[in-house]
Amino acid sequence: MDAPFLWDKMKKFYPALSIVAPMGRQISQGNKTLEIRSWRPEQWPLKDLIIVENKHYLTHEDDEELGYAVAMVDVESIHSWREDELDSAMASYWEEGYWAWVLTNVRPIHISMPVIAKRKIYFIEIDHA
Repeated sequence: MDAPFLWDKMKKFYPALSIVAPMGRQISQGNKTLEIRSWRPEQWPLKDLIIVENKHYLTHEDDEELGYAVAMVDVESIHSWREDELDSAMASYWEEGYWAWVLTNVRPIHISMPVIAKRKIYFIEIDHA
């Protein structure tokens, strides 16, 4: 019998972004390729960003709720959102002044993994894949 490797139990910190259902799953399935936000992160590109799907919009600074990690993505670039990008964002309307985050290298997370959902970009600790 082989002894288990130590790294089998390792955890790692990842940046995370919460997204209201069902749009997290739409990202994990490759259907939604733009995430629209009123703000930009301080640094990008963002690599290995965990998409956390939750049920409610988190509107206050300290809002939190249980969510599920559904995908790992890269944010390759961010640009001013254009009206012709409604379909890629899976949005029902367009409004000027928002940022389009270009999501690439989508890696779905197939195991139900409960994690905390918060506002903005935050860090979560999950088992190293």
